[in-house]
Amino acid sequence: MTTIVPRWEWRTFGTRFGIAEARFAELMPGAVRESDELYFLGGGANVKVRDALMDIKVLREVSAEGLERWEPVMKQPFPLPAAEVTKVFASLGLAAPRLPRDAYTLEQFVGEIVAPSGMLRPVRVHKRRVRYTVGGCISEFSDVQAEGKATRTIAIEGEDAGAVVSAVGSVGLGGYFNTNYALGLQALLDDAPERYAVIDAGTNSVKLHVGERGPTGSWRTIVDRAELARLGEGLGKNREITFEAVERTASAIADMSAEAKRSGVRGIVAVGTAGLRIARNSGAVLDAIRDRTGISIEVIPGEEESRLAYLAVKAGLRMPEGSLVVFDTGGGSTQFTFGRGARVDERFSVEVGAVRYTERFGLAGAVTLDVLSSAIAAIAADLARIDGCPPPNVLVAMGGAVTNIAAVKHGLSTYDPNVVQGTVLDRAEIDRQIEMYRSRDAAERRSIVGLQPKRADVILAGACIVRTVMGKLGQGSLIVSDRGLRHGVLVERFGS
Repeated sequence: MTTIVPRWEWRTFGTRFGIAEARFAELMPGAVRESDELYFLGGGANVKVRDALMDIKVLREVSAEGLERWEPVMKQPFPLPAAEVTKVFASLGLAAPRLPRDAYTLEQFVGEIVAPSGMLRPVRVHKRRVRYTVGGCISEFSDVQAEGKATRTIAIEGEDAGAVVSAVGSVGLGGYFNTNYALGLQALLDDAPERYAVIDAGTNSVKLHVGERGPTGSWRTIVDRAELARLGEGLGKNREITFEAVERTASAIADMSAEAKRSGVRGIVAVGTAGLRIARNSGAVLDAIRDRTGISIEVIPGEEESRLAYLAVKAGLRMPEGSLVVFDTGGGSTQFTFGRGARVDERFSVEVGAVRYTERFGLAGAVTLDVLSSAIAAIAADLARIDGCPPPNVLVAMGGAVTNIAAVKHGLSTYDPNVVQGTVLDRAEIDRQIEMYRSRDAAERRSIVGLQPKRADVILAGACIVRTVMGKLGQGSLIVSDRGLRHGVLVERFGS
């Protein structure tokens, strides 16, 4: 054999790859190769027949980033000597059966050894591979057919592990799990569901969404839940995230990551929003969460958060024709997107979030009308960016505040996203709830049917933000979207 140059390999399987497909479309394709190969599944090695050669690679090392180093140990033509057949089984960690022949043709190997032993599964595979160069690394984007079933796979490999990791991220595949060929083929043949997860680390809550792609490309919800970790608690004082808030958030993310993996996801993307954008110690917080959970959070700009929220609304609600404004209010900021149909005209983010006003005006408990008026005036001043904007044909709101308001309207003792999705809220209902929250302390609010108990202290500020936006945009009502940033990220990163 020629000199072996160790390479680190990364690979993923699926039917769609979101923005990665657009990134590859921008690259110059290289050689296109098609091949018919025979894989043998059932052990730890990569064993196949290509170009009439028994081709075996053995996994030697896994890097801290999850990259794999596979070492070629055999490229042998048929007939295959009995001693080499023994090596095939040894590479798979299996004991070779009795070998009466001195050498075996491929047909004899399959018919007389593989089939009777039942230890290996022969799988005929057709590949169409397109070669690319990504960040100095070798990459292939392949269409694969195996026993009448189709999938696609993207591979990136190189001698420098860091370069491979960087290349994976550069084409929008960060968060996808590294899955070698044997495991990818096995999942395809077993009809394993194509599931992915998004974790949204917000200022007030951490949200998990696990979606499963259906045959038509649409998404089915497997898991969708939130944990109020209060990452932004106290952030308004010195613009630093506290140790206690980091611990709560890391614990929530660790639990959600474990739950997603138990659900069989093929990748997890985590995004961070306003709290992590504005905190002076954001870098240290991200490092601490990554060290604790193994999850790297990508802090996205406010404008990007707005665009993804808009994408989620368009994917989840059938909107009438005309102008559309989508706003997503959270614990630390509110994102606005103005558009018409699928077109986005303007998007921006403002630092208007429920946690900030709750702490500033003491809105966690019952307050006087004067205090409430002062809080609303401050919110209105901070929302000056939308003053003078023409009233849209449709206003859509998302985020924990508005979905809780909808749940309270419906009296949902158990949250039902299908009931909340598409709910119409008018000014009178929001005013009614503002007065109900204003006149009660947090303990009393927790008895309100439909209100998430952990959101009791910030719901008044959130409702005031929603009501102020409606007034500034001249809307008597709005439509509630249970879909949020996490749903937009799912569509963007994993495809629809």
